[in-house]
Amino acid sequence: MSTSDRTLSRVLGGASDSNIQFNRLRQLLLRLGFEERVRGSHHIFRKDGVEERINLQRDGSNAKVYQVRQVRAMILRYGFGNED
Repeated sequence: MSTSDRTLSRVLGGASDSNIQFNRLRQLLLRLGFEERVRGSHHIFRKDGVEERINLQRDGSNAKVYQVRQVRAMILRYGFGNED
């Protein structure tokens, strides 16, 4: 199982939202086909066919909890990660 697959499982599981590493969440979004733009401390992700934009910021070495929840909601809404 790849690191992105493990990260996807952890995000979808929802049991450890406060322990998702920022860099791993960032790599997951890139693997799912999102484009990244960095503006200061904000990493903004967008993808054709997806209405919302995902904004990630670091909380130490981890992603912010509410942003992990937003990523999970977006993955579930659009069914990303099911194509592998």
